[in-house]
Amino acid sequence: MERLFNISPFSASLEKQLPDFLSEPHAHDMEELVISLQGKIEHFINFKSTIYNAPLISYVTKGKSHRITFLHDNELNYPQGWIFRFKSEFIPESRFQLYAGYHEYATIELAENKHFTQIVKLCEIMYEIASQEVPDYAILRSLLSSLFIMIESERKKSASMKMDQPCSQHITFRTFLQILEDNFRRDVNVDFYAEKLNMSSRNLNIICQNILQKSVSEIIETRKLTEAKELLMNSEKTIAEIGFELGYNEKSYFSNVFKKKAGVTPSEFRNEMSKLIS
Repeated sequence: MERLFNISPFSASLEKQLPDFLSEPHAHDMEELVISLQGKIEHFINFKSTIYNAPLISYVTKGKSHRITFLHDNELNYPQGWIFRFKSEFIPESRFQLYAGYHEYATIELAENKHFTQIVKLCEIMYEIASQEVPDYAILRSLLSSLFIMIESERKKSASMKMDQPCSQHITFRTFLQILEDNFRRDVNVDFYAEKLNMSSRNLNIICQNILQKSVSEIIETRKLTEAKELLMNSEKTIAEIGFELGYNEKSYFSNVFKKKAGVTPSEFRNEMSKLIS
């Protein structure tokens, strides 16, 4: 099974090893976080290309089409930093907690201050741990969660993230995610969320398609699946108990939905995660 987590420092050799950075826009099957300490990058995302100056961070959710190009004349002025790639289930909360903050702003220029220095030190520690022959994924998971908390704190201070006139669709989408967090364990359908937002199911689907390229039902199922993976990894609950907790009244139905979405049964996923993390 593919590794849950990987961190690589920028280098000219890495650029050759990751040709997707220089190819046409592409999508990953992992979450991606780029932290650049110096230099410039060109980021093509949301159908437009923008040049950013380091220090910066770029967070791209799984399945989001984009391309990052490192801008440099030679190896002497090559950008410095790290590329993190990790499976959604490695820190399940990241995907949904960060969607609302990053779906419009994938790349953010940061100020060089005390907090950014702490971010750099944390990255160095994570790279050291990940480079060990047998990495401690439990520690890496905790540090990555801490890293996102620090980044989020800086993101909120960034002037580039301020919007004088927020788009109404983005406001609705954020509200939908908040309602989803409180109700995804319940056996409720799209109409429930639309009613909470005082709008039709059709309009809610349009908003979700515009922002995330997914239907409301797909987002709900994905959130349930993320929680299921978290429980399978970090609890002793039976598969039937997990399914019931997430609104699936029959174990067989839950297992079928899980396998359709994840490609493996809940039991197979639990065994694979246990082997990988231990």
